[in-house]
Amino acid sequence: MKRFPDWAARLNDFVDGVKRSPFAWAEHDCFCGWAADAVLAMTGEDIAAQWRGRYKTAKGAAGVLKRAGFDNLADGMAAVLPEIHLSQAKLGDIAAIPDDTPFGFTLGIVNGETILVLGEKAMGTVPLFKATRAFAVG
Repeated sequence: MKRFPDWAARLNDFVDGVKRSPFAWAEHDCFCGWAADAVLAMTGEDIAAQWRGRYKTAKGAAGVLKRAGFDNLADGMAAVLPEIHLSQAKLGDIAAIPDDTPFGFTLGIVNGETILVLGEKAMGTVPLFKATRAFAVG
């Protein structure tokens, strides 16, 4: 996987286009509609192709994750992107922040010392130090 030469502009355009979109399972959730779509914008590769359209609810998403053999979202991300030490994460990489949901983590896009994450109604930020895992994009 390789980033396009203009990946930063593509990532910026992607984020600008969806930053005020409300959370919606399978359309604008932290895996398919955020992390994977950011990777798609930067590289042209759809790392979520095998899971798109296979769920419409939180329960459905959890089932897809379990049937794929993953205990949590970070393990699912590790199956499609190389895991790196958090100190190596750079702009556009994916970070996993632990949470107390059935998914174990929420996924976000590294943006310097912060992570861009989805909120219920719009994008938000979390300090990078809250993440415990990171994945290289290109």
